[in-house]
Amino acid sequence: MSEVLNFTPIDEIEKIRDELRSGFASGKLRDIAYRKYQLVRLMYLVKDNSVRFEEALKKDLGRPVLESRMLEIHPTIGEAKTQWKNVETWAKPSKPSFNINFFAMKPITRKEPKGTVLVISPFNYPVWLSLGPVAGAIAAGCTVLLKPSELTPHTSALMTELISKYLDHDVVRVVNGAVPETTKLLDLQWDHILYTGGGRVGRIVATAAAKYLTPTTLELGGKSPVVIDPKTDVRLAARRILWGKTVNAGQTCVAPDYILVPRDFQDKFVDALKEVYEEFYPDAAKRSAVSDSYSRLITPQATARIAGLLERTQGKVVFGGEVDKDTKFIAPTAVKDVGPGDSLMSEEIFGPVLPIVPVDSIDDAIKFINEREHPLAIYVFSQDDQVKTKVFDRTQSGAVVANETVLHPGAEGLPFGGVGPSGYGMHTGQYSFDMFTHFRASLDSPGWIDAILKFRYPPYNDAKVKATLNIAPSLPKRPLGPPTKGGSKWWGKWFFLALAVAVAGLTRAKRLN
Repeated sequence: MSEVLNFTPIDEIEKIRDELRSGFASGKLRDIAYRKYQLVRLMYLVKDNSVRFEEALKKDLGRPVLESRMLEIHPTIGEAKTQWKNVETWAKPSKPSFNINFFAMKPITRKEPKGTVLVISPFNYPVWLSLGPVAGAIAAGCTVLLKPSELTPHTSALMTELISKYLDHDVVRVVNGAVPETTKLLDLQWDHILYTGGGRVGRIVATAAAKYLTPTTLELGGKSPVVIDPKTDVRLAARRILWGKTVNAGQTCVAPDYILVPRDFQDKFVDALKEVYEEFYPDAAKRSAVSDSYSRLITPQATARIAGLLERTQGKVVFGGEVDKDTKFIAPTAVKDVGPGDSLMSEEIFGPVLPIVPVDSIDDAIKFINEREHPLAIYVFSQDDQVKTKVFDRTQSGAVVANETVLHPGAEGLPFGGVGPSGYGMHTGQYSFDMFTHFRASLDSPGWIDAILKFRYPPYNDAKVKATLNIAPSLPKRPLGPPTKGGSKWWGKWFFLALAVAVAGLTRAKRLN
């Protein structure tokens, strides 16, 4: 147990869950104004204590202040504000499109909170991936139990302290601990579970949720590739890729995991990476020392795992490669000529090592991606719209991004989530609200409807069976065959229209003569 993080006694966990259920049952979160009050409190929880969060993140992850502000502090406040700003609109019942058969029954979809939800957050972005989902749960009207990572003890302890001060005790609670505490949490029934982390634990969470048929959202990561097209701004690509790989020391679920580059373009791309590396980290003497511009790995075990992958690679290290296990340091590293079966391709790296895999063409890069599990993100760097469209259309992933890395989970209005092995479900913004919301169908049918639908009641007869034809849906015109490639010829329609106008004009001219 950490000296700064007190684990929650296991025999208290069910009681905490029950207190949150009582908070939900009280009905106070049905009031949108009350939800907004809690969301404002959550915003100020982060804003008032931003320096303390920056210090905690520095202690836990060696995180530079700039990265903590850009990727955690401001996005967390922004996520809570988005929920606060839109919750009244999102929570309103919605009406389906007009339907002659049902409009009189006043069909609506009610937006109701699911209940008491569990959020299990990871170590790599412990503030944003903890308090962001909490904001979504509050906006949806749920009570929420947060289980932050024990691997970030300073940040988790700070969140525990502040949540108890800023948010109502029966709305948001924190349980701290490791495997035993998490196991106890998963033994209990919840109304939704959001888990962010690795696939191994994700399977455990999904299995535990199945016991109660609990709806679950999993955000799991994976090996997110980057496709390099020679028709790109190679220097811009190198800057954005290296930043995406080294920010938070590569411990980002959507970090570029490996590069796919045409074989005859590999050296030019590597040269650009080297130049950017020298710009980012110009003082060679400080690259292995405590830096204001570079994070550290989370644990000695994580450092040893990545170092082992690097030691076993058959590729060629082109820069970096330095490892200091005592300080949990691995230098930003690029490795070229990496083969498909290399150690660096055996698992998600989740660290600052960038394998470069040469391929023969963009088509081969797409084939390489499709032969593997669907990743959380795919990146493509190209100035050619046809290349971008090809990669977008012929691959599957949680997200697909052109000419940028890492930033898309923070783009307001876009969903954040995976597909298949990289996870399922989505969150952030309205998607978080929807994740914790039950969309409940509702009708209010007037008595006079029986004048129209009285045929539904037994005993049935031929006249009643015939009456069902009155509510049968109409169909579009039966097709004569599959559509022709390229669709209809628009110019043909205009040709016949012009011909008709010309004929009409000639006819009129003859009449005048």
